[in-house]
Amino acid sequence: MAKPAWEPGEGPRERLLLRGAESLADAELLAVLLQTGYRDCNAVVLARQLLHQFDSLSGLLRADAATILACQGVGRGKYALLLAAVELARRLALQQLEQADVMSSPQRTRRFLQLHLAGRTREIFSVIFLDNQHRVMRCDDLFMGTLDGAAVYPREVAVRALQYRAAAVILAHNHPSGVAEPSSADRRITERLVAALGLLDIRVLDHIIVGTGQAFSFAESGLL
Repeated sequence: MAKPAWEPGEGPRERLLLRGAESLADAELLAVLLQTGYRDCNAVVLARQLLHQFDSLSGLLRADAATILACQGVGRGKYALLLAAVELARRLALQQLEQADVMSSPQRTRRFLQLHLAGRTREIFSVIFLDNQHRVMRCDDLFMGTLDGAAVYPREVAVRALQYRAAAVILAHNHPSGVAEPSSADRRITERLVAALGLLDIRVLDHIIVGTGQAFSFAESGLL
């Protein structure tokens, strides 16, 4: 049986309930999800091992299923709990975004997109469709690519925007490399989308590129 690394009543789950989740370190929060470790290795030690092996929490969540499941002490049940926790956080961020005017809550938009796109191993191009009061109607992943790019077709974006009767959109995609700076191709496709959607009186409010722990905004950088 794994030996506890804490005094009775001072385990991570107990401290979370008594002092709040914000009082726990990354390894302790991860240990609450893992629940158990393996022989001579409790949940906290296992969590620390995983964070060390994958460099960080974001590194762990970016790893593919086969790599995580190959780690000692991590089975399908624990991996499912990790996926469920991330998805719950993403859905909560989307619900909060849907209840706000995105123009007055850019931080909520960025938080949702980081949860939605960060950690993907392939490039995903997403579009948030907004009504005339800048409220979220839909968020669709329209194009999926390889490790270093995704083909984006303005016509498909326009068709979807007309289908939803969107008045504006926010474009977003991730860089699996982790670097959020826009490439020359990112700038070109943004210009093409702004021009194509502009003919339909649909505004492009922003294009956000999600990297590792960071995001780049075309609007904030004066590129729109």
